[in-house]
Amino acid sequence: MSRARVARRIAAGAAYGGGSIGLLGVAAVGVLLAEVQLAKRSVGGGVAPLPPGAEGLYGRSFGSSDPASAPLRLALLGDSTAAGQGVRRSGQTPGALLASGLAAVAERPVLLRNVALPGARSDDLERQVSLLLAGPSGPPDVCVIMIGANDVTHRMPATESVRCLATAVRRLRTAGAEVIVGTCPDLGTIEPVYQPLRWLARRVSRQLAAAQTIVVVEQGGRTVSLGDLLGPEFAANPREMFGVDNFHPSAEGYATASMAMLPTLCAALGVWPDTDRLEPDRHENMLPVAKAAAEAAREAGTEVTGARAPWALLKHRRRRRLPEAAPEPAPSEADAHHP
Repeated sequence: MSRARVARRIAAGAAYGGGSIGLLGVAAVGVLLAEVQLAKRSVGGGVAPLPPGAEGLYGRSFGSSDPASAPLRLALLGDSTAAGQGVRRSGQTPGALLASGLAAVAERPVLLRNVALPGARSDDLERQVSLLLAGPSGPPDVCVIMIGANDVTHRMPATESVRCLATAVRRLRTAGAEVIVGTCPDLGTIEPVYQPLRWLARRVSRQLAAAQTIVVVEQGGRTVSLGDLLGPEFAANPREMFGVDNFHPSAEGYATASMAMLPTLCAALGVWPDTDRLEPDRHENMLPVAKAAAEAAREAGTEVTGARAPWALLKHRRRRRLPEAAPEPAPSEADAHHP
């Protein structure tokens, strides 16, 4: 069965309450679990530091008395990758990198809030969304969600996983926020991971990423496939692209992922200079949503956004180098600007 059809079945199961659609058969799960135990003993030579706090105001130099330059509100939700676990400086986290990049492109200050939780699965998104929307300043202008890896490693049913994600995106969109989801990364890029675990991890990760894309686009959000984004860089220089535990990204790894997501983040707010005009020479296209989702799962850094149902735009936006993230704001300043 094609990846597009599998992803559509998972998404349909989530929409209509199906809970039995999984990503692997029982025999394959048995092999996977055995290999996971071997991988756990091999992966990681150290303990990843806790995520540094990065909430606060970025791009202060763009502030003015003009209401049009009021701070944009950016929120991050998800797991340890959204929280920035694995680096020691706040400016190296995805939140800080994206906030600084958005401020530079929009030429407006950006107020960052991060409610992501290391170890979170998609069923924790309900709590995170509620926490975010309960803030006194109202909903964010734009939200970035990075989720899925723990769903795979903890064998969360795929239909349940995408159902939780769809609900979170729907709540945020109903509240008026734009939503960008960094889909499940390719766990087959982590080394040392042995065969057949590597093949199974890649297959499961991509199937989940494609299903995530379908439900997010159907709820009015956009996705960026993280996939094997770090794969080539990791193969060439693993000590630089992954952190001390060989699982979470390093500062360079987070910068690579953030550069892939920044154009879509800015485009969602209408401040990215590129248009939505398709460029065939960059393999951009308008495809049925399920097919676009499967294509994106195969090629990291690909954006999928809704067009007219049941079609979606497959885009490879031109990346630009991220500016240096501002230093972590002083506690008094960060507290003063919290939503």
